[in-house]
Amino acid sequence: MDTSLSDPGLWHPLAALLLASSVVMGSPGPSTISVTAIGASFGIRRSLPYAAGLIAGTVTVLLAVAAGVVALVTSIPHGALALGILSAVYILYLAFKIATAPPLGGRDGPAAAPGFLGGFGLAIANPKAYVAIAAVFAGTTVIAGNSGLDAAVKTTVLGGMVVLIHFCWLLAGVALSRWLHDPVSARIINLVMAAALVVVTVVAFV
Repeated sequence: MDTSLSDPGLWHPLAALLLASSVVMGSPGPSTISVTAIGASFGIRRSLPYAAGLIAGTVTVLLAVAAGVVALVTSIPHGALALGILSAVYILYLAFKIATAPPLGGRDGPAAAPGFLGGFGLAIANPKAYVAIAAVFAGTTVIAGNSGLDAAVKTTVLGGMVVLIHFCWLLAGVALSRWLHDPVSARIINLVMAAALVVVTVVAFV
């Protein structure tokens, strides 16, 4: 089979993979909503370590899905439940931190935004990430007849989508930060973002 980029039969499944990943992986969830909320509450510079952690963690989940590790973890008694509990506890802490963040203009010094490890930990314990990535990965075949190359191509494409999706949500949050210098607006937006984070997490667990 011709698997070069000039093969017209390659572009249709690639387009389908990109569309599926945009809709399924890019939809609101604990990871995407959290990076939006962090971006809104702390600005882009202080949010980058957290966003990088989310990206690294989500790519780790992607590699685990590609390697079949997820099936092994979920087969362990209470393995999925343990991941879910860890994720829920951290998300509640994160929601509290977002809800109580002071206005951007009213901070005396650099705000202590969640860092790389916080983002990485949330990503690998995020139940939606496993379901969404596994659904997209298994639901599309880019290169028929060569499972190894097909997995490599899908992993590369989805890895790029992970980066793009998280940065788009981060920038959406940063766009909200212009209203976070006013104490009243800041409190309302922070509370709404914190509530949204809790809601999408509950939906992910149900």
